[in-house]
Amino acid sequence: MCGIVGYIGDHAAAPYVIEGLKTLEYRGYDSAGIAVLGSKGATIVRSVGRIRDLEAKLPKRLTGKVGIGHTRWATHGPATTDNAHPHTSAGGRIALVHNGIIDNAATLRTKLMAADVAFTSDTDTEVVAHLIARSAADTLEGAVLDALAQITGTYALAVTDSGHPDRIVIARNGSPLIIGVGEKETLIASDAAALVRHTTRVVHLDDGELATVTAGGFHTFDREANDTGREPVEIDLAATDLELTGHEHYMYKEILEQPERAAAVIRGRLDARFATARLNGLNLSPRELRAFRRVKFLGCGSAYYVGQIGAQMIEDLARIPADAEPASEFRYRNPIIEPDTLYVVVSQSGETADTAFAVLEIKRKGGTVIGAVNVVGSTIAREVDGGIYLHAGPEIAVASTKALTNMAMAFGMLALHLGRLHDLSYADGERISNALKAIPEQIQAILDSEPAIAAIAQRVAKAENAFFIGRVRQYPVAREGAQKLKEISYVHAEAYPTSELKHGPLALIDPAMLTVAVVPDDELASRNIAAVEQVRARGGEVVAITHEAVEFGTIAIERIVVPKTEPELDPILLIIPTQLLAYHAALVLGHDVDKPRNLAKSVTVE
Repeated sequence: MCGIVGYIGDHAAAPYVIEGLKTLEYRGYDSAGIAVLGSKGATIVRSVGRIRDLEAKLPKRLTGKVGIGHTRWATHGPATTDNAHPHTSAGGRIALVHNGIIDNAATLRTKLMAADVAFTSDTDTEVVAHLIARSAADTLEGAVLDALAQITGTYALAVTDSGHPDRIVIARNGSPLIIGVGEKETLIASDAAALVRHTTRVVHLDDGELATVTAGGFHTFDREANDTGREPVEIDLAATDLELTGHEHYMYKEILEQPERAAAVIRGRLDARFATARLNGLNLSPRELRAFRRVKFLGCGSAYYVGQIGAQMIEDLARIPADAEPASEFRYRNPIIEPDTLYVVVSQSGETADTAFAVLEIKRKGGTVIGAVNVVGSTIAREVDGGIYLHAGPEIAVASTKALTNMAMAFGMLALHLGRLHDLSYADGERISNALKAIPEQIQAILDSEPAIAAIAQRVAKAENAFFIGRVRQYPVAREGAQKLKEISYVHAEAYPTSELKHGPLALIDPAMLTVAVVPDDELASRNIAAVEQVRARGGEVVAITHEAVEFGTIAIERIVVPKTEPELDPILLIIPTQLLAYHAALVLGHDVDKPRNLAKSVTVE
């Protein structure tokens, strides 16, 4: 969470920093700030609100060629101007921006206050600025190293010193930071999206690594000041990928991109000869894969729910026990890491802190872990033993849509691959492979029905509470649907397995309670219809996401019909209408779809 941008070069820094912050605003948007080094020291401008509010406060002439900026998602202290970054030392010589959390900030603050250091904010970050300023080191690099030796926690730091105006010193531990190498200019950012308008040559820092950044280049080193010799690599990302291209919201753009992106994730990965999937990125031989007796998926939020979908696919097709659990809880329960379990971690950004820590816990205990991530070069992508890149393209909206769909597609291929290594027949492998190929066009068919879904969303927007229900394969669909409605529409929604309604939640059904029921044409259709009847008998309003062949008889409901695929893959298509329902309900309610309150895109704090 939070976004960092920095520039040093031959041009005025402020326009570069502001442009980068606008790109990264999805990472945090409750306050923002900028520090620009000029001939008379640092100019600090901070503002509560969006980047446009910060931009409006900038002096007309801000010509310094060194600058750092930050867009904030509050952790320590509310969203106020005093708590906005950059933070400075007394006198303003040191300015810094920080992503992450300093765990021992309270202890350090107490010690500094005892030494008559005055604090102006509630943040943990200000502690670091004072520690750097009080260092006896002759260089900025040495002062930063002195400060880092005293702190524990996660951080991405960018530090300027008006006494050393030719450099920015940066450091990383548990929060991403990237260097962009240009011509006579160097940039830094917490996400490559902020760099690609100027360069596609980047350097990814590892945890425990620092760098000195100048207009002429960079130098990377570790906490013992040893040279780490990092070299730039090219990234496959274009500035045009980050544009709205005429759409009102990124979320809507990304929903519409799903047919194209779903086709991209399977391109070249389906093997017609053997009716299987080619997943060379797993870095596991058939013999090694056959040795696994269990599969466990780990993710957070939507990634956790799609992990549940993946687990069911694995059990259906490969007949291997599989389950999913929240990565945020995993390492804290002292998990038993089994050598015959394949761990699959799921993250769009590849930077989700809880998931990254789960990877380290698995590796520390000798487990095998693969990743399903969307960002090449991300922390998780570099830490796992192998994986499946999602090829969803940049996802800017906080609420995940196309990345989630591509995760489910990737897990369909993983299940197919594992199934064919076990007892899945050639005919069944061909059945699943052909179904995967057809899904992009089927997604487009759902998107073509958007006007009808938007009309139903008008009624959804009027609900104060909602149940989402689904059985077995569709329970994760219900969970994801409820989350989408909550996070962008702010309508309270809960998800239950359909069969659990009668074990308590049915007490809440009345005419004011909306129920969204996922009712596919499968072996459980009659049971799902009976549950819908129970809701209607108590006056509850029902929206059913279903298939054409499902007959509800005289039950009065709203129907959203999606194309039928193979039962194992049905969740991929049934989840698409929940995205459109949430999106159009949020529009009706007048909410900021791309930047829902209290949330941010890349959750890099615990």
